[in-house]
Amino acid sequence: MSIPEKIIGGLKAQLVSEGVRVVANGLVIVLLAREFLDPDEYGLLFLAISIFGVALLFSQFGIAKSAARYVAEYRTTDPGQVPHIVRISLFYLVVSILLVGGTITVFNEEIAGLVGEPALASLLVFGLVYVASETLRSYLSHVLQGFNRISLSAAVGIVGNVGLITFILLFLALGGGAVGALLGYVVGYGLACIAGLVVVFRLVGGYERASEVGHDLPRRILEYSVPLTATGGANVLYKQADTILIGVFLSPVAVGYYTLAKQIADFVIAPASSLGFTVAPTYGEHKASGDLSAAARVYETTFEYTVLLYVPAAAGLVIVAEPTIRFIFGADYLGAVPVIQVLSGFVVLQAIDKITNDGLDFLGRARARAVSKGSTALLNFLLNLLLIPAVGVVGAAISTVIGFTIMVAVNVYIVHRELTLSFERLARSVGLVCLVTAGMCGVVLFFAPYITNVFVLFAIVGLGGLVWLSLSALCGLLDVGDAVSALR
Repeated sequence: MSIPEKIIGGLKAQLVSEGVRVVANGLVIVLLAREFLDPDEYGLLFLAISIFGVALLFSQFGIAKSAARYVAEYRTTDPGQVPHIVRISLFYLVVSILLVGGTITVFNEEIAGLVGEPALASLLVFGLVYVASETLRSYLSHVLQGFNRISLSAAVGIVGNVGLITFILLFLALGGGAVGALLGYVVGYGLACIAGLVVVFRLVGGYERASEVGHDLPRRILEYSVPLTATGGANVLYKQADTILIGVFLSPVAVGYYTLAKQIADFVIAPASSLGFTVAPTYGEHKASGDLSAAARVYETTFEYTVLLYVPAAAGLVIVAEPTIRFIFGADYLGAVPVIQVLSGFVVLQAIDKITNDGLDFLGRARARAVSKGSTALLNFLLNLLLIPAVGVVGAAISTVIGFTIMVAVNVYIVHRELTLSFERLARSVGLVCLVTAGMCGVVLFFAPYITNVFVLFAIVGLGGLVWLSLSALCGLLDVGDAVSALR
């Protein structure tokens, strides 16, 4: 199978998996917000999940991506080492899970007291099982990526997401409240772990294990995980620390507004996540074969399609943010509207980050990426300390956009240093995308005052999509026939 065929095949599987994830999480969030939890309970649940997110940095310790990198490398150069890589990395993971997850469970009341929300203790007591299930799920997904078995990784993801929505809704229907929702996440991730372990062990069974572990392999796995952990720390500062600081400085209700806004941004970002995850191993394969120009063309094409999709999507999100919250989540959550509008810029930046981030790992530039992400994440954290007390929840969104802008610019430059990108080609594409966006926004703005219910909202969003599609084809940015045939 050619590399383009591998990318398309993996992308289709990953898009299906992301589609299931988006639908599952979307239903959960809408039902949690509208039917089962008030803004205070909603914020408390996701404040706990943010604290677990900080813990995941230490339980994962970059081991998953480090293992994936060495699996991708050794499965072609020294296949006998692959079983050792999986065994060693799993051992490291189990130790870190017990230490980190156990600490949260044992000291749940003390941690809740530090945050200033004693009610958190009833959720934090489940720290060990949450950390274990999510850490292992993430590990298995990345190891399958290292095997370049994107379709299998997608299938495991589907199992987890179907289980997640099933058990969250079951526990909520039984009156479990925020605790029931949290346990639903744990069971869903646990099902993904079971499926992933079966798949990974079958793949590993196809390799004849070398009689001896490769020279310094255990040390190298840990060593490469260090810059990945630094990058993970930056992710925590970007994705979790702001939520925790909102809880400390403001209230669980403000946490609910901010979390909802970020979750909407996460839904929009799903296709870029799939594309970045699918394409990333290709860069490593091209680099290993010495064909850097081919890797550059892959990145440029990926960048063009990402910008074509997300610049108009972000602009549209600014326009329809208020009716989206009002008619889908309810008037109680209208405080999230300005946060969503500011985070629309974050949507574009995160989309570019998704197609760049994993690629740098497979190009062997994890250390450089860690420096850029760590530095800008620290800036983001400091801005949060200044802006959240001064501006409120919108301050966290502003901080995120500023930090991500700098980080994405630096990471794209690192890719350029590695692959020599054509900035002239990219600039031309961005200019045309801006013209398409202006045309689409003009139509949506004209009809926006007529949005009186959710059906009209969807109709106008659909109309905007048709205008985008037509203008994109007219400007030569998108060949509709090729796109449809590629995804069949």
